[in-house]
Amino acid sequence: MYHQFCRRLLYTVIQVATVGCLVFASFPSAGDERKYEGDVKDVVTIDSLDPDGPYNKIWEPYLAKWSSKHYVAAYGLQVTGKGDMGDIVCSISRDAGKSWGHRAMVFDHRVRNGTVQYAYNNAVLFRPPGQDVIWLFAMRAPMHYRDSENADLVAAYSPDGGYAWHHVELSVDYQGSLIIVAGIEAVQREGVLHYLLPAHRNSFRHDPHGDRRQFVLESTSLLHWKLAGYVPYADNDPVFLHEGGIASTDIEGELKIVMRTADMARERPLDPPVAYSSISKDGGRTWSTAQPESRLPNYRSKSFFGKDSDGRHVYVYSNEVERRGLYYKLRTPGGQWSSQHEFYVAGNRNSYPTLVEDNPGEWLAVWDSSNDENKNRTAIRFGRLRIE
Repeated sequence: MYHQFCRRLLYTVIQVATVGCLVFASFPSAGDERKYEGDVKDVVTIDSLDPDGPYNKIWEPYLAKWSSKHYVAAYGLQVTGKGDMGDIVCSISRDAGKSWGHRAMVFDHRVRNGTVQYAYNNAVLFRPPGQDVIWLFAMRAPMHYRDSENADLVAAYSPDGGYAWHHVELSVDYQGSLIIVAGIEAVQREGVLHYLLPAHRNSFRHDPHGDRRQFVLESTSLLHWKLAGYVPYADNDPVFLHEGGIASTDIEGELKIVMRTADMARERPLDPPVAYSSISKDGGRTWSTAQPESRLPNYRSKSFFGKDSDGRHVYVYSNEVERRGLYYKLRTPGGQWSSQHEFYVAGNRNSYPTLVEDNPGEWLAVWDSSNDENKNRTAIRFGRLRIE
């Protein structure tokens, strides 16, 4: 009997060890990553699309730091049959991005709000300076819409680093549809901290009397939002300005927004395909007429524009319509934009980069990616960009 017990125990241990190895092997690691070129390092896959699941894309990630090693990534899962509409989920890393936990639901399209069923997209994470809370802002649109071009603002917050999320209903004085993608910029105005959230609307897509406009919302509480101001374009040169990112300039108190561009009529890349920018000298309330940035390519795709603690600006972008590789340029204080550097190039599709500064000269980055040059948005990736 004793020998039979030992044999059964040994068999059980072997089974558990085998299952454990299989479970471990199912998670991506840095060594499993496809070969790539570029300056981004320590690349890992946060999450991948299940080809047999209810979603057909995984896309548009955002990142927030809870502590030196605790990171939170939020991203979207597109419901099959819809255009850029679905659920918002998050994943947590407790080892500085080396590995990531299973996805957790934040906004679920299956859960009704009263009698309305919403779908969600475009998560934007923000941790207010000095506060132990992470906010997640996103868009919601009725589930019966074809896409999210006419959506409104929704939010949730987490007091424990992304494990629990509490939904809140916002007070938004801006009365119109909106689209958000880029992050929140905090500025001091007359001794009061204001939060600026870039947004745009594209009501023209489904309404011949609609329009396409880049604007900025502002709040002092993150609960009550109102219109700060619009970014104008030249009357004789209408441009679809959208998905702009805000950062401070070399001049104290001055802000700059760098925007994705397209032609106004058909939403196609400009000729030449460049980003546009605008300046605010009053904390985001008024903006100069947008001008082309001749050294910053934009092929009708979201880029990242930010500034590090050493005063350097960074611009991460796609350099072709197909959004294959990601590239970047740098600008030192008072200088010009650098030549093009490779960020991540791997013979696949990549888009929607978002960066968060970790230390001086080092950025944390997330973007949506894939494992196929002919298919996009099947993976969410994380990496580090070190700038000398």
